[in-house]
Amino acid sequence: MEENEMATRSAKIDQKADLIWAIADKLTGVYKPHEYGDVILPLTVIRRFDCILSDTKDAVLQKYEEVKNLPMKDVLLRKAAEKDFYNTSKYTFERLMDDPDHIEENFRDYLNGFSENVQDILEKFKFDGHITTMANKGILYIVLKEYTTDRGNLHPNEISNLEMGYIFEEIIRRFSESHNEDAGQHYTPREVIQLMVNILFYDDNDILSGNNVAKTIYDPACGTGGMLSVAEEYLHSLNASTELVSFGQEINDQTFAICKADMLIKGNNADYIKDGNTLSDDQFAGSTFDYILSNPPFGREWKNEKAKVEEEAKLGFGGRFGAGLPAASDGQMLFLMTAISKMKDIDKGGSRIAIIHNGSPLFTGDAGSGPSEIRRYILENDLLEAIIALPNDIFYNTGIATYIWVLSNKKAGTVREGKVQLINANEMYVKRRKALGNKRNDISEEDIAEITKIYGDFKESEISQIYDNEDFGYTKITVERPLRDEEGNLVLKKGKKQPDTSLRDTENVPLKEDIKEYFEREVLPFAPDAWIDEKKSKVGYEIPFTRYFYKYEAPRPSAEIMAEIMDLETELSGSLEEVFDL
Repeated sequence: MEENEMATRSAKIDQKADLIWAIADKLTGVYKPHEYGDVILPLTVIRRFDCILSDTKDAVLQKYEEVKNLPMKDVLLRKAAEKDFYNTSKYTFERLMDDPDHIEENFRDYLNGFSENVQDILEKFKFDGHITTMANKGILYIVLKEYTTDRGNLHPNEISNLEMGYIFEEIIRRFSESHNEDAGQHYTPREVIQLMVNILFYDDNDILSGNNVAKTIYDPACGTGGMLSVAEEYLHSLNASTELVSFGQEINDQTFAICKADMLIKGNNADYIKDGNTLSDDQFAGSTFDYILSNPPFGREWKNEKAKVEEEAKLGFGGRFGAGLPAASDGQMLFLMTAISKMKDIDKGGSRIAIIHNGSPLFTGDAGSGPSEIRRYILENDLLEAIIALPNDIFYNTGIATYIWVLSNKKAGTVREGKVQLINANEMYVKRRKALGNKRNDISEEDIAEITKIYGDFKESEISQIYDNEDFGYTKITVERPLRDEEGNLVLKKGKKQPDTSLRDTENVPLKEDIKEYFEREVLPFAPDAWIDEKKSKVGYEIPFTRYFYKYEAPRPSAEIMAEIMDLETELSGSLEEVFDL
C-alpha cells in the first residue's frame, strides 16, 4: 500500500473514532468514563449492522411478511438481505427518531428483529441493562440520535470492513486507557501482524498463485480478530481467488462479540468464532488448520484452568499437552502447544505457525522441567524454523522484549531441515511522534520488507544467525565428590564410595560434545576424585537468544569519565550559584 494511501486511511479512521468517541460525552453523569465503552462499543456494532442492512431493508420486510411462518424463513431472509444476517423489525436508527416518547419500547423491538447470530453477539455485550438505564435517565434517544448524524454514518460506502475493524480497536484502546486498563491486551499492532503474515505465507506457491484455493487459519486467542482480518486482507491483495477461512476462540465476551460481528460484517462464517477459555475448554478439539497465528497473553497464571489442563496432560500426545507443562504462573507455552496440536499432518499438506512470546519460553526452566521438555519436543521434532526478536516498545501494553516464533512441520528436504534461524530485528524500528500507551516505536513498511527478506534469504549476517537444532541442547550431569571422615578417609558403604552432598555440583554439557571428554577436560583437572552420577543426567534445551547476539563494548577510559564528571561538577556549581545568588 502506498504511503499516502495509508496516511489517508489512518486519518479517516482517527476522525471517525474521534466522532464516535465524542458521542460518549452524552453519557456523562449517567456513566463513569471507564463505563463508556460498555455502551458505545455495542451501539457502534449495532449501528454498523443497521447501515449495512439499510440497502435491502424494505426487501427484507416484504419477504418477512411472505415467509414468517415458514420453517426455512432464515435462509430466505438472508437471501433477501444479501447478507448472512438480517433484521425483521420495521425500525431503523433513522425511523426510531420519529417517536421519541416510545424510544425504549421501539428500540427493543428493533433489536429483537435481528437474526439469531446477531442476538448471540448482543447477549455477549450484556447490553440489555444499559438500555433500561439510558431510558430511565432520559438519554437513550439523545445517544441514538447522535448515530444518525454524519458522525455516526457507518455505511460500507463510507467505511470499509477493514477500516471498521481499525475503528473498533482504536475505540477499545481509548476506553481502556481512560480506565487505566491493559490497553493492548485485546489486539496487536497491525505492523506486527503484517510481518507475521508476510512470513506465514512466504514462498507458499499454492496459496499465492493457485486458482480458487481454500485454506484455513486459526487463532486460539483471537481478541477482536485483528490477526485473522489482516491475514485475509493481505492474502486477497496477493491472490484474490484464494479463500482464507478464519477460525478463532476468545475468552473475553466483549472482544468475542466484536470479532464475531466483524466476521458477519465481512460475509465470513461467524460460527467459526467460538467463545470460551481455550486452555480449559478447547472448542476446536481434533481440528487442524493450514495456518495458525496468535499473540496469546504472557505472564498470566493458569491456576484457574489447572485441573482441566492437568487432566488433558494425562492423555499424553492424545491431548495438547503431552510434551510437558509450564509453571502455573505463565500459560503462554500452553497456547504454543495448542497451536502445535492444530498442525495438519504432512501428508495433508502440513502447517505453519507464527506466534508471539516474551523472552520466558526461550530459556525458563532447568533440564527436565516442563518448559525445557516443550522446547526439547519442538527442536527434536524439527518444528522450529525461526525466532525473530522484535524491537522494544512496539506494543501498547508492554515495553519488554518480544519474539515471533515461526514453526513448520514442512522443513524436511529443504535448506531449513535440522536448522533454526535467529533474527535480531531489535533495532529495526522508527520512533513515533506520539506514544500510545507503551507503544513508542513502529516497524516501518521498509523494515517489514527487510525482515521478511532476511528470513526468506536464510543466510547468516550481522543480524541473522543459523544453528543446528542440537546447538540448543545440553546434558545436565551431576558431578559427585566422595564423602570423607575427619581423618580424610573415604566413607564406604558396601564397598562403594558415598557422595558428599555438600560438594555436589552440576555441569551442562553441549549435546554436540562427548560427555566423557568434557568431564576429563573441564572437571577432573580440578577434582581428580570426582565422578558422574549417570542416573541423574538429564537432557535440556534452551535458546539464549541475547547471548548469541551480544557484542562486547570496551569500557570507556577512566580519564574520559573523570573529565566528564569534572565538567558536570563545574556546571552544577554554576547553577547553584545562580539559584542561591552566591
